[in-house]
Amino acid sequence: MSEYLPGIAWLVVLLLGNAFFVGAEFAVISARRSQIEPRAAAGGRAAKTTLWAMEHATLMLATSQLGITVCSLLILNVSEPAIHHLLEIPLGLTALSAEVISLIAFVVALVLVTFLHVVFGEMVPKNLSFSVPDRAALLLAPPLVFVSKVLRPVIWLLNGIANLVLRLFRVQPKDEATSTYTLDEVAGIVEQSTREGVLSDRSGTLAGAFEFTGQHVHDVEVPLREMVLLPPDATPAVVQQAVVEHGFSRYVVTDRDGEPVSYVHMKDVMDLRGEAFSSPIPAKRLRQLAAVPRDAELEDAMATMRRRGAHVARTHDDAGATTGLLYLEDVLEVLVGEIGATARV
Repeated sequence: MSEYLPGIAWLVVLLLGNAFFVGAEFAVISARRSQIEPRAAAGGRAAKTTLWAMEHATLMLATSQLGITVCSLLILNVSEPAIHHLLEIPLGLTALSAEVISLIAFVVALVLVTFLHVVFGEMVPKNLSFSVPDRAALLLAPPLVFVSKVLRPVIWLLNGIANLVLRLFRVQPKDEATSTYTLDEVAGIVEQSTREGVLSDRSGTLAGAFEFTGQHVHDVEVPLREMVLLPPDATPAVVQQAVVEHGFSRYVVTDRDGEPVSYVHMKDVMDLRGEAFSSPIPAKRLRQLAAVPRDAELEDAMATMRRRGAHVARTHDDAGATTGLLYLEDVLEVLVGEIGATARV
């Protein structure tokens, strides 16, 4: 009996290998870039590798199919004979002929191996990858990429032949898995849903979102000549007077050359009393301006401001010269509509 144990051990190993390739294949296809990209941007090594795998989906599929095929063939050629002969031992104790015993052992072994292969080698990993695709991709894609690099010449050849066959049928192969909708596709879905009455956009928020994606900083920036700027030696008293005269609560402070360098909110200085109220605003009470190119897309500028925690940004041209100011409230107005008279509050 001991001579058949290696075959049983190989059955377990090959089932695990088959499950790995099946799970990795479906995970790479099913994972969402929107969930993987932030992890990759944060420096996650597994996420970066997973993103690479999603961008080379056909290569990953070729690697998975090669692994699945090899594991399946080895299961039938190594494990099935071991189980077959192992079953012949108890069946030999019966009065059945050797031919009948061999046939029964073969059928039982084939059914058993097929069951284990289909359930544990195919269906379980496939369903698992469909249930938690992002987690499965982060776990399985890195080793799959490693295998693809080890077998790169073979995979490249097989993938090239498959792509050639597709081109013969005038089908253009794709390397990257499509896991997101394009802007035009989303706009079309919204338009059709609105037309059919299953979606309402009375506030115009959805329309504003699509408009937002096409706007640039120079479409929203406020020229310096239209701003109330405070001198570098401005005091809390000056801020209070500006609030009374203009009604805003945030004011940009310039340096000696008139360049905007920071801004102050009235709540940052209203707790100062006595001599401090009439002295220049302490440097630690001033908030630094973010800096964004005036030709940048509005969504990129908003991301920069959010990352810096700034409500106001200095806009500049390609030469670095200041052209105006960008307020976070003005950016949000493009998305949600008019916020109100306190747009610079």
